[in-house]
Amino acid sequence: MTCYGSQLVRVRYAPSPTGYPHVGNIRTALFNWLFARHCGGSFILRIEDTDVARRVEGATEDILDSLRWLGLDWDEGPAVGGNYGPYFQSQRAKVYRPIGQHLVREGYAYPCYCTPERLAQMRAEQVRSKQPPGYDRRCRNLSSKERAQFEAEGIPPVIRFKIPIEGQTRFYDLIRGEIVFDNKTLDDFVLLKSDGYPTYHLASVIDDHLMQITHVLRADEWLASTPRHILLYHALGWEPPQFAHLPIILGPDRAKLSKRHGTTSLIEYRERGYLPEAMVNFLALLGWSLDDKTEIISREELIHHFSLERLSKTAAIFNIDKLSWMNGVYIRQLDIDDLTQRAISFLEKGLPCQVDRPISQDYVHQIMPLIQERAKSLGEIPQLVDFFFVNELDYNTHLLLGKGMSRETATRALAAAQERLGMLDPFDPASVEALLRPLSQELGLKTGEFFGLLRVATTGRTAAPPLFHTMAVLGKERCQKRIKIALAKLHSNF
Repeated sequence: MTCYGSQLVRVRYAPSPTGYPHVGNIRTALFNWLFARHCGGSFILRIEDTDVARRVEGATEDILDSLRWLGLDWDEGPAVGGNYGPYFQSQRAKVYRPIGQHLVREGYAYPCYCTPERLAQMRAEQVRSKQPPGYDRRCRNLSSKERAQFEAEGIPPVIRFKIPIEGQTRFYDLIRGEIVFDNKTLDDFVLLKSDGYPTYHLASVIDDHLMQITHVLRADEWLASTPRHILLYHALGWEPPQFAHLPIILGPDRAKLSKRHGTTSLIEYRERGYLPEAMVNFLALLGWSLDDKTEIISREELIHHFSLERLSKTAAIFNIDKLSWMNGVYIRQLDIDDLTQRAISFLEKGLPCQVDRPISQDYVHQIMPLIQERAKSLGEIPQLVDFFFVNELDYNTHLLLGKGMSRETATRALAAAQERLGMLDPFDPASVEALLRPLSQELGLKTGEFFGLLRVATTGRTAAPPLFHTMAVLGKERCQKRIKIALAKLHSNF
C-alpha cells in the first residue's frame, strides 16, 4: 500500500508567499518530498500567490532558498520548469476564470454582490446571535432582474459555490480514515474574488487536477476545507486526489507553535547554525516515526522507510532542546574539513570586530577538533573559540586564584610555567603535557589546581577545550605573553 500500486505518485508543495517559511510549512514540504522520493514519483513546487494584498516581498525567494538549503529538490516548478506550468498561480489567471464562469452556467455557482460592509454587518449579527459564522446565501436565488440591477450599479461580484443544502459529503483521509461532514455546516464559499483572482479553494483544485496531482499531503488546518474541494471536484466532473492531513505541530506546552515558543522561521534556524541534515531528521520525526526508539536517521534511510502508514494522527511536539541535541550529534559526525568550511562564515560574522579578517582556514582547522564535542550549533562556535583569536583577554583576576590558592602560590606557579615553557621545543600537546605534569608535583600543587590556573591565564576561562591541545594551538609566543599578563594582574590587582 505504501506507493499505491502502479499509480505514478505526483505530489505538490504549494506555499503562499505571504510570509517567511516556518517549520510547520516546511515539514509539509518534507513529507511530500519524502513520499515522492520513496515512491519514485514527482515532487512539484507551485507558488500560490493570488493573495496580492498579503504578498511579502522576498518571501518567494526565501521559500526557494529554504528548500535548497534542506536539499529538497523539486522536479517541476520555478527555476526548473515542467510540462504543467506556469507554476505561479498569478500567471494562471486565464485558466481559473473560464472554469468559474462554467460553474455559474452549469448552476453550481452564482455571482454575489454583497459589499464588504454588508458582510461585516452580517458576521457581527451572527456573533451577537451566537450563530455559526458563514455566508447567509442572500444572493443565491436572485432573480435575473435583481442581478441586472446590481450589474447596472457597477458592483463587481464575487463568484460563490452552491453548497448542497441537504445531505453529507464524505471522503477518505489516508491518515484519519473516513471523514463525514454535514453539508448544512458548510457555507457558500467564494471561488473568484471581485478582482478576478481565484481563492485558494478554486485555484488549488484546478491546478491539482491540471497538474495531475495524485496525493495531497497538507496541514491539518485544511481538513475543514476538504469537503468543499470534494464537492468542487464532483461539480467539475473530475476525480479527486487522495488526501492526507498532517498532524499539527505544538509547542512543549501543547499550545499551537508560535513565536513565544522561540524561533519558528526556518531561515532563522539556518542563521543560528543548525545543520540542514539535522533539521531534516528533526522535522521528519514531527508526526512520523520509524519505530519507537530511532532518533538519528539519515536522509537515505528516511527515503527508504517513509510511508504514510506511519504518520501519526496526534499532534507533534516541537522541542527545541531535542533539536539542539540532534544538531550536536550531527556536528560531531562531520569530518574536520567539512566542519571547518561550515564554521568559517559564522566566525567571520561572529568574532569580535578587532579580530583580523579574513579568518585563516588553516588555523580554524586546528581549532575545530578541540570544540567539536561541545558545539550544539555552528552559531555557538565564535563564543567557544574567541580566545584563540583575540589579542587581549578580558577576565576577572580573581579567577586566577583557585579554591584556597594564594596570590603568592599562583604567582610562583605561573612564573615557573613561563620559564619552563619558554625553553620547550617542540611546542606540541604531548610535549606540553610532559612538561607541566611533573612541574605541578614539583610545585606541590594538585594537577587540577595548576592546570586550572594555566587555563585561566591562557584562555581567560575556567572551562575551555583540553588544556595541552589548546596551548599548542595558541603557540608558545602567545602562551608566554598571556602568562606574563596574568602575572602582572596578580601583582597589580591586590
